[in-house]
Amino acid sequence: MKAARAVLEYLKGQGVRHIFGIPAGSVNVLFDQLVEMPEITPVVTKHEGAASYMAAAYAKYSNQMSVVIGCSGPGGTNLVTGAANAMREHLPVLFLTGAVPVNTLGLNASQELDAEPVFRPVTKYSVMVRESKDLLAEVVKAVEIAISGVPGPVHVAMPIDVQQGEIDHPIIPAPPRRAPMVPELDVIKRVAEELVQREKGYIFAGQGVRGSVDQLLELGELLNWPILTSPQAKGFFPEEHPLSAGVFGFAGHEGASALINEGDGQALLIIGSSLGETATNNWNMNLTKNRFCVQMDFDETVFNRKYEIDIPVLGDINLSLMFLMEELKALGLPKAGAAALEKPQEYKVTEEYNTQNVLKTLQQHLPADTRYTVDIGEFMSYVIHYMKVLDYNTFDINVHFGAMGSGIGSAIGAKLADPDRPVACITGDGCFFMHGMEILTAKEYKLPILFVIMNNARLGMVYHGHELQYKRSHASFGQQPISIAAMAAAMDIPSLRVNELTDLSEDALRSLMNTGGPAVLEMALVDNNTPPMGDRVKFLSSFGK
Repeated sequence: MKAARAVLEYLKGQGVRHIFGIPAGSVNVLFDQLVEMPEITPVVTKHEGAASYMAAAYAKYSNQMSVVIGCSGPGGTNLVTGAANAMREHLPVLFLTGAVPVNTLGLNASQELDAEPVFRPVTKYSVMVRESKDLLAEVVKAVEIAISGVPGPVHVAMPIDVQQGEIDHPIIPAPPRRAPMVPELDVIKRVAEELVQREKGYIFAGQGVRGSVDQLLELGELLNWPILTSPQAKGFFPEEHPLSAGVFGFAGHEGASALINEGDGQALLIIGSSLGETATNNWNMNLTKNRFCVQMDFDETVFNRKYEIDIPVLGDINLSLMFLMEELKALGLPKAGAAALEKPQEYKVTEEYNTQNVLKTLQQHLPADTRYTVDIGEFMSYVIHYMKVLDYNTFDINVHFGAMGSGIGSAIGAKLADPDRPVACITGDGCFFMHGMEILTAKEYKLPILFVIMNNARLGMVYHGHELQYKRSHASFGQQPISIAAMAAAMDIPSLRVNELTDLSEDALRSLMNTGGPAVLEMALVDNNTPPMGDRVKFLSSFGK
């Protein structure tokens, strides 16, 4: 059996059903073996960078490891950004890269690159395999590392002759199982004892609560404490819940900021947030000022990184929450039912053709369970601030390490992982011109995804940032308007170009969502209003002075 085939047999046993990437000479052995393995579908993309974001979204929504592959040299380096993203999001993604034959290493062969040290800073494990007999064992080791402890990406570089080599009677190991990270009970008891002594406090939830939202809700109601979320966690917590205090951080809500800035002395329970820049409104020190703070996470490196934490709780979030609730109940909670918070005034859609009206109208007409993958651009702040959480996992927002265009690949990965759920990608013209050709990938795999493209013929976030900082922007940030709907039509993809709000009708959207494949909804719109970036606006406005 070829070493590459043994690897694929192992991945098949892991439950891998898709491999994202692009075939090329140094990985042709692996792609050739896939011809005989209908259980695994190669998703051939237009760019390796997009493939890496597809794999990340697939891992996120399938709750299992995913696989992405690139050729030696440039194919591998195109994957590095996606590896860094998977590292930040704690996603188990196996990055496979081809390499030149072992006997040509160091001889300046075509597309030669020692990828092992390139991937090392952005993965949990990176290795170059030099003998066929070691390839399967190294992949197995990498996969075990990817899913263990704090999950994350791993990388294996495979010279073409190593893939091609024959190995005798390989033993295909069973899939590894991640051992749960169990919090220390003494620490949980201490947290419970401290919390019951405090009448008031807040819960601040980050993306680490994914998969633990039911426990989060139960804990909030048990304590009767308001729940704020980071921008990255928007989509997990239903905003109609009486304890919902909205989003704190980039593009967050004024009410949430007021709770943090004015609620001096109240306790803070931080769950699944690393307290990075965008989650804390540029490291607002009021977050923990004069507060008793508890932070729960499965990544011990997040504790006391910027903010002093009184009690760090290391362990899987779901277990930490479950154990804490048991201890709180033993101490006599709950005390009272959930008290409703004062909600911000609901934004009413007007006839003005602007970004917030477009997004609110869009959500009114699309199914309530639509999952929105949100790209990087000024529209992202409008999504965070104005769109509503109508279903669990409503939004895929990547303010950590999302590259422009990443939302396009994320939509494809999300749809493949969860085929029954409607998916809409909200992206911009700048993002589209980076990774927009992946709509062809969606077409080739018959994926019904609505690509909503906010086309303002400029780099909108850059424009607004410069206007806030320097009161001017460079002419090069704009461009001659181009009809992206016409581009989609040329690719035989259904499309609609919207020039005014009345064009965005329910019938039009229903038609685009039922084409049996992707569709493009182009919003030709220049919105000169300052995006709702919260305290980021104040920061930028003062930075250029």
